Parts: sequence; structure tokens; C-alpha cells
Amino acid sequence: MRWWLGLAFAVIAAVTALLAAEGLIRRSESAFRKDAEARAVEASVAAEVALSRAVERGNLDEALRTVSARRRLALFLFDGDGRPITPVRASQTELDSIPQADVAVRAALKGRRHVESYDRGRVTVVALPMPWDSSSALLTYSLQPGYAATMTMIRDQILPAVTLAVVLGALAGLLIATLTTRRLRRIEKAARAIESGNFSHRLDARFHDEIGLLAVMFDRMRVRLRESFERIQSERLRLRLTIERLDQGVVSFDEELNVENANSAAGRLLVGEALDEGDPLPEPWPSFPLRSLARDLFAAGAKVTNVRVSPCEALHYTVCGIPAGAGFRTALFVITDVSEVERLEQIEREFVANAAHELRTPVAAISSAVEVLEAGAKESVPERDHFLAIIERQSTKLARLSASLLVLARAQTGEESLQTVPVEPCALLESIAASLPTGEHVVVELDCDPSLVVLAEPDLLDQVFSNLVANAAKHTERGRITITTRRFEEDRVEIEFADTGTEIPYALQPRIFERFYRGEARGRNGFGLGLAIVRQAVRALDGTVELQSTPGSGTTVRVTLPLAKEAGAV
Repeated sequence: MRWWLGLAFAVIAAVTALLAAEGLIRRSESAFRKDAEARAVEASVAAEVALSRAVERGNLDEALRTVSARRRLALFLFDGDGRPITPVRASQTELDSIPQADVAVRAALKGRRHVESYDRGRVTVVALPMPWDSSSALLTYSLQPGYAATMTMIRDQILPAVTLAVVLGALAGLLIATLTTRRLRRIEKAARAIESGNFSHRLDARFHDEIGLLAVMFDRMRVRLRESFERIQSERLRLRLTIERLDQGVVSFDEELNVENANSAAGRLLVGEALDEGDPLPEPWPSFPLRSLARDLFAAGAKVTNVRVSPCEALHYTVCGIPAGAGFRTALFVITDVSEVERLEQIEREFVANAAHELRTPVAAISSAVEVLEAGAKESVPERDHFLAIIERQSTKLARLSASLLVLARAQTGEESLQTVPVEPCALLESIAASLPTGEHVVVELDCDPSLVVLAEPDLLDQVFSNLVANAAKHTERGRITITTRRFEEDRVEIEFADTGTEIPYALQPRIFERFYRGEARGRNGFGLGLAIVRQAVRALDGTVELQSTPGSGTTVRVTLPLAKEAGAV
């Protein structure tokens, strides 16, 4: 910087000196020229006066020679038409050699004085109007030393002065530029330190000029930037810690769909491990294009988007996409795991549906018994006792159903664990089979091993067996219902329910345990909840249930439960 600034000072000094010299020369030349013209006019006026007296005396020719020699002038007189009335050669000067003689004469004939110098003041032409009858204009031609030598001397003296001014200007410029550059470089060094994140580089002002004031303001800016940066860093750290503690996954990404920041929850929900800065935004769910949604957030006019994603039956997420605003190049995903909420809501819905399904039978039996009693059966003691026994039995069943449904719901929500105890399935199955209403063409066969004991919750197990037996009886109009218990593997018991009723098509079997599903082959009576409740209860008892239906052979349901111990060991 100092070199070109010094050169600039030299150029400015040179131009200034040249302009000043040129102005001085022009003013000097103008002054010299005016002085030469003034002397010529003075001599011409004196000649005019002398010639006027000579005319009065009648010796004009003698006066012309005398005045011309004394004043060193070549004198020429002209009549009113501009014709010379004196010889065209005077004082060794030809009239035709006088520059602009005709112009000067015409000006004098019009009554104006004409003065003009030539050849840098060496020659001066003056034309004066004359008040005589015989002569109307006087033209004088004077030769003087001029000012050319003087101007040459002046020019010769100006050149060294200009050179000296240029050198001094260059040196002064170089000195000023060097000092200025050093001070500016200190400011530049401080600016580079701030750019690299170092706010500790202090800048002191040694002089109180403009650059010094700039340094003072710059140092104040440095201090304020440091305070602001520390405040931003603190807020950023606090925000990062807050986001890291969130259960929701938060991930920010740029237009290239590369991760900028992500908390641990986002990595766990999306890829099962931490997401680092610069990683590509993952595509974790085949059923949902997450990256496509991310691209849409950078489109013009993009709005906050909320979507629900269910990668599988047990996992449910909500994804909130926050678009990049104007002037920003970062968008945001907030991912919330709502699997537990969805599970609890599903359990609530299932509980209501299960209750409605299971309680309708005892409630209907009680209602029917009450109607019969009100119709007159209460007057007959045997009939009254019979129907009161039905009401008592169904009320007891109703209470047990309510208790078992609550136990099942609490086990599913995790509020409490099932209190399982050893249960003899044969005794329970014999009781259910004895009270089973079947057609006269249906035979119920029970093949139980009384030594087998399962580990279960009694009311839930009763609910499972009752639903399966009732379902078999419902769809078997004639034939046989066979219930068999046997040892399965080393620590399991298998209970098999086989009927010869209407079979279930193979294509429908995978859905037979779904809630509210009613197969076309077995009619559309009921709510489609019985087998769904069976599956939930068996799962809660740590068991399994499977169904097999073959055309012409009916349907077989097999339930396996944990083995407790044999009856003989009780």
C-alpha cells in the first residue's frame, strides 16, 4: 500500500506543480504582452499628437520621418476608404508585411482602437482613428525586444522546482503511507483475530486522528462482539443441553439433506445410533419417504407439516417438519415416539369392546330370567327357584367376567402383573362342557389328563376356555366337539378344541384373531371379538394360540400354557 500511496503523492505533487507553473507562465506572458501593447499604444498616441501638430503647421512629410525615427515606429495614414495616403514603405517596413493590417485599419475607420502584439511582444500593431479631413486612420508598426528570453528563463527555472516538488511529494507520501499502513495493518490483524474467533487481541490507539478513532471504535466493537459471542455460546449450550434431554428426536438439516445437529433421541428413533454432523439424513422407514418430506420443506411457501408414521404394528411416530424460513438454509424434524400412547389407547378401546362382548351373554340371561319371572313364573315355586338360580349363576359369572377383564387390561397396560396360580384345566373344562348349550345332534367329548396343571390366572383361563368352547358350539350344527389336553414339550401343556362344524377358508385364517373380524364362512353374527379376546388373554398368560381349519374336517384351535406341576405332587 505504501508504494502506490507514495506514487500517488508524487503524481499529485507533479500535477499540482505543473498546473501552478503553467498558470504562472501564462500570467507572466499575459503581463508582458499587455506591457508591450501599452508601450506601443503610448508611442502611437504620442505620434498621433505630433502628426496632428504637423498638419496644422503644414509639414506632415517631415513630421512623419521625424516621429518615425524618434518613436521607432513605422507610420501609415489611410483615407476614409482605407487607402494609404502615405508611402507603403516606412522605416524599412512594407505595409503588406504587417500582420492583420487590413483588420486593424477597418477597426480604426469604424472609430475603434485596435491593438495586437505578435511574436511574443516583438511586434505590436496599433490602429487609431484620425479626426482629419484628409486622413481617417493611423496604423503604427513597432519593433521591441519582446519577452521571449524572459519567458525562456522563467521556464528553465520552473523545471527544477517542479522536479523538487515531485521528489518531496513522493517522499512525504511514502512516509505518510508507511505510517498509515502500519496502523491499518494493526487494525487488520485485530480483524483477522476476530474472524478466527479470537476476541482477546486488544487494539490501542496511539494518535487521536481519524485512524486512531477508527481503532478505538474497532476495539469497542471487539469487546461487544466478545460479550455477544459468549452470550450466544452460553445460550447455544443451554439450548443443546435442553434439546439433548428431550424425549423427542430433534434433527436439523441443510438443503443437501445433510445433518447439522441431532440429539441422541433422534439417532435412537431413526437409525438406532447417534447421528453426527455431516451425515446424510437417513431413510429409516420403507413405508414412508422421510427424505422426500425433507426436500419439500425447502420449497417456496412450505408450511409446518405433521405426519403419523407406523413402521410396524408396535411402533408409531409423529413427525413434525418445520420448513426453512426466508433467508435460512436449515429445516427441522421433531420426531415423537407415540407407541406407548397408541398402545394405551388401543388397550382402552379393546377393554370397552371386550367388556361389551363378554358381558352381553350374562346380562341377556339375567334379563330373560327377569322377564319370565315378571310374566308369572314367580308364582310357581319350582320355576321361581330355577330362574333365581339362573340369575345368581349369571350374576356370579358377570362379576368374574368384570374382574377378569380388569385384570387383563391392567396386565396389558403394565399397571400390575398377573397373579398366576396352579390351575387344573380338566376340572374347569368339565364345568364349562356341562353347562354348554348344544343341539341334539352335537356330541361333546372331553379327553383330559387330570395330572396336568397349568400356571394361569383362573378367571382369565375360564374366559379363554369359555370363548373357545362357545365358538365351537356356535358353528357346529351336527357332529362332534372334542376337547383334549396333553403334555407338550417339557414345560408346556396343550389344550386342543376340535369341532366338525363349518370350516374357515385358508385365506381368511390369518385374520381370524383380528378384532371385529367376522369370517364369511361362519356367518356374521356377533362382534368379531371372541377370538381376539382369547389371543390377548393367552398372550397375557405367556401362552400361544393357533388355529387350523381344513375343508371337510372342521376347525381345530390349540392353546399352549406354561406347565405348573402334576396333580399328584400337590
